[in-house]
Amino acid sequence: MELITPKATRRSTRIRVEIPVSVISLDRQRPFGEKCMVLIVSAQGCGFRSSEALEIETPIMLSGLPGGGSVTARVANCLPLGNDGKYYLIGAALYTHGNVWGIADPPEDWKIAAQSTPAPPAPSSEAAPVVPQLRINKKAWPYNLFTEGAESHPGHK
Repeated sequence: MELITPKATRRSTRIRVEIPVSVISLDRQRPFGEKCMVLIVSAQGCGFRSSEALEIETPIMLSGLPGGGSVTARVANCLPLGNDGKYYLIGAALYTHGNVWGIADPPEDWKIAAQSTPAPPAPSSEAAPVVPQLRINKKAWPYNLFTEGAESHPGHK
């Protein structure tokens, strides 16, 4: 499902997904490690569900991405999901912009965002690995998690 937002506030199209990842904090003062579910992605970041709140600006690493890669980011936002305090929606801003999610046929604005928006250097001395673009079989994970017709390509209505 494509979420359309005004161009003034969004730099690239957001795509709804379900990608399980491991998230760890790269800040020793703010320890965190958990298996989380990425729920929405763009060329600049993602939103994932966590059972713990994370402090804004905390550097993190998301690993176990499609293709086996990992990427570094910083916490840009943290919102409680519901009133029970069990889950939080964490917004993460990638240090390296682009299709790190392995989405086949990403929206055109993802390519522009990756080229025109320089990312600040990652806090760690390691460079983030580049994940090759994958051709994804619609019957294979993560697409097989959606019911038939629940997923739509950004270019199709």
